[in-house]
Amino acid sequence: MPDARVSPRERLVLTAIIEQYIATGEPVASQAVARYFSNQEGLSSATIRNVMATLSETGLLEQPHTSAGRVPTAAAFRFYVEQITQPGRIAALPQSANALGPMSEARRGQIEESFSGVTSSNDYLERTSHVLALVSSGLGVALACSTASQVLEHIHFSRLSVGRVLAVLVTEAGAVQDRVLLLDRELTHLELETAARYLNENFRGWPIERIRAEVARRVELEQAAYHQMLASVEELCRKGALAAGEAGPAIYVDGMANLIAAEADRERLRQMLLALEAKQRLVELLTAYVDGRQQEVRVVVGLDLMGQDEISRAMQDLVLIGARARLGGTNRGTVAVIAPTRIQYQEMIQAVRYIARLSERLLEVPADEGLRV
Repeated sequence: MPDARVSPRERLVLTAIIEQYIATGEPVASQAVARYFSNQEGLSSATIRNVMATLSETGLLEQPHTSAGRVPTAAAFRFYVEQITQPGRIAALPQSANALGPMSEARRGQIEESFSGVTSSNDYLERTSHVLALVSSGLGVALACSTASQVLEHIHFSRLSVGRVLAVLVTEAGAVQDRVLLLDRELTHLELETAARYLNENFRGWPIERIRAEVARRVELEQAAYHQMLASVEELCRKGALAAGEAGPAIYVDGMANLIAAEADRERLRQMLLALEAKQRLVELLTAYVDGRQQEVRVVVGLDLMGQDEISRAMQDLVLIGARARLGGTNRGTVAVIAPTRIQYQEMIQAVRYIARLSERLLEVPADEGLRV
């Protein structure tokens, strides 16, 4: 809803209702809003009831039961998030609203302590999912970058048995991936060592997805003296030595029990878990909603999985708060919270932003590119 359609008085009442609903989880009655504004002039119970009726008509509030108070809709939460996150909007908020400010020292200390000992990208992402689940009482998610951005550091081949070779791939980000290759022809230990040495000497620092095409190109161009060695490398690559990430980027998830505890409707809970337990759907959600080019935290209220009606309805009561984790200007993955819309938005936006930027310090960026939080 555009700001022009919400008057200052309506914004004041709507903010109060949202903050009381976040705090209690119960429908908010006009009497409770009146007590909230006990020192405000011109906001009698009758006035507040009229404003609440208007907000209901415009789709920002709904009444779960005839005699109950009102609860905010997904549109109301979107409006609220827009007010507390966009530059220039904070001045327009009522004094009661908790506009984004510095993260508390207690929360900062908790996050710093939780990341103690982290030295690699994989450790950082795995720890992130746990920490975000802990601080949000929702689902913590961390998604590693796809192989499109992985860079070769080292590869090693070991012969396991006839026609079976173990490939161990190390990326510049510190990820270690292994795969058993089933070959069409037998390769000797010498051929395996030669192939590994050739790849490490010629392609260290190359994006992994470019190496296979380049090896195939060189097979065509190199002289006959190198053909056997290059054919061995091509065989290993063709069978998947450099395809360790084709199954999809690594994703770490923690805190599913938090969502179970927060959801009272069993059928909606079942549908919601069906969506979230399929990790590929989480990858799709993060890829769709968190843009690698954005610099700030993305907040999406009311998630949508197209083409799955029952599941989509279950996801409408969830909010995603996510950001890209970077190292030296390069994306290292996505960190996010998925939680019920009744979440402490300010605190969770701060936590996600802080943890996303924490990757630069934990993963040893040069001093002139240090952490800026």
